[in-house]
Amino acid sequence: MSGEIAVQDKVAYISGGTSGINLGIARHFADLGASVMVFGRDAAKSAAAAETLRPKAKGRMLGLAADVRDHAAVAGIFAQAAAELGPPDIVIAGAAGNFPAPAAKLSANGFKAVVDIDLMGTFNTFRAGYDLIRRPGVMIAISAPQGTRPRLLQSHVCAAKAGVNMLVKCLAMEWGPENIRVTGISPGPIEGTEGVARLAATPEMKAAWVDRQPLRRMGNLADIAQLAAYMVSPAASFMTGAIVPCDGGSELA
Repeated sequence: MSGEIAVQDKVAYISGGTSGINLGIARHFADLGASVMVFGRDAAKSAAAAETLRPKAKGRMLGLAADVRDHAAVAGIFAQAAAELGPPDIVIAGAAGNFPAPAAKLSANGFKAVVDIDLMGTFNTFRAGYDLIRRPGVMIAISAPQGTRPRLLQSHVCAAKAGVNMLVKCLAMEWGPENIRVTGISPGPIEGTEGVARLAATPEMKAAWVDRQPLRRMGNLADIAQLAAYMVSPAASFMTGAIVPCDGGSELA
């Protein structure tokens, strides 16, 4: 089942869609014929992201602004997008925050900020999507290896992503009878993302990271976007509640 068959003429709403992995997914979906709404906190960045999608897009593009920590704001832009593009077939929750910090020096506000963006943001995006999504529909959370493996300097992210993974599984159980599939993608180190820029800030750190990878390379945006296209396709119609690693084998190392 080709990505084009899976995505063309569908409507996708994507949080965190102004950069990195989520913008990569939005671009791939737009190229394959979907109508796409991307959103982040900054209205100008959201509008600019939508503009970058338009040149090759076969569907309609929309960039709106909302803070994923604010359910009412997310529900508001979802209603606006539904009026302009139609209800979503696909909802992707990708907004995230990350910074390395030892727990002994991490402020309560810093810990809360990451949990609020990653975990509450995923819930708010999915909860607003639930009210509008067409059935059958698909929701994908962008998780991380920190959701299953403890990492130094990442207590806040590990806690948040573990919560995201369990949320995916619980919603898959509850919403499956309504023909809504809820899944997750756990990307490894992906070039062109803020996470890699922060966690592999020097050439030496990046080289050490690559050396630990069984495939001896970092991933790219297309690796995740193509997996997302498969996961929303009829070829994956019996998949729900799964958190799929796309990490070059980094969880094995």
